[in-house]
Amino acid sequence: MRKALVGLWEDITGPRTITVPCTVEIEQSFDSFHAHAVPEGIMLRPGDRVVVNGAPDHVAYGECTSYETTATVYRAGPITRLWTEISAIIEITELYHCGFEPKEYAA
Repeated sequence: MRKALVGLWEDITGPRTITVPCTVEIEQSFDSFHAHAVPEGIMLRPGDRVVVNGAPDHVAYGECTSYETTATVYRAGPITRLWTEISAIIEITELYHCGFEPKEYAA
């Protein structure tokens, strides 16, 4: 019975972990210092976590390299997704509040 409920839940929400191909671009130079990981063939949803497998941890100064590897996507459950969306809305409203108050000068 429990196995059937778990199977039904995965049918509704999708599998909890998915391994997908991933392109990793790393650059360390005077102009830029960044790393981008782009999972391919999957739509990421709020609250999902991505772990890149087998990416290098070091790139020499002045290099820009690109790697093909895999990434494991851990799907968020419905409660985590809802919490992530609500907290994102609250965070963005704090940005609206910033900068619209008059400056107070000490007398």
